[in-house]
Amino acid sequence: MNRLESMLLDLKDTSEFMIDLAYSSLLYNNSEIAEEVVFLEKRMDELSGQIQDMTVSLGKENPEEIARFLVILRLQMAIEDIADAAASIADVVLRGLGQHPVIQMSIQESEVTIEMAKVSDDSIMAEKSLGEMRLSTHCGMFVIAIKRNNMYIYGPGKDTVIKAGDTLIARGPEEGADFFLGLAEGSEKEF
Repeated sequence: MNRLESMLLDLKDTSEFMIDLAYSSLLYNNSEIAEEVVFLEKRMDELSGQIQDMTVSLGKENPEEIARFLVILRLQMAIEDIADAAASIADVVLRGLGQHPVIQMSIQESEVTIEMAKVSDDSIMAEKSLGEMRLSTHCGMFVIAIKRNNMYIYGPGKDTVIKAGDTLIARGPEEGADFFLGLAEGSEKEF
């Protein structure tokens, strides 16, 4: 896969993740998650600019493939529109409008929550794989993404090792959230 294709794939994956986070921030009226969507949207803008610059440069070098490069630009713009829509959803939460009665009714019926937790240096999670921890067995929480040094690991697998300083984004039952947060911050010392 060439660099342009890799960047486009990253753009697509990030926009899909942003939609999940944006809806979750709205559903649970969670401003921390909404702020993460806004952060990702800024990252998407930078990546989109890089894709545009690279596409224009490649188009100048290979004018016979200009039609292909136009398709790439259109795809990039469509994905950027999705990211902008996710940021608009998150903005509803950040402006305090997430308390709408219809949204609150759906929250009351939901038994699932989404949480963000930063793994502390003394957390028992640090340097363990998701498979070793078996979080879903112990507390019902399922890690859907890991933020590490402003980069994301989407849909981490059982072999993914958690590092101190990682921010875990997990979904699961409300009754498991406190235990999950305690594991990450280091106040819970056993699985």
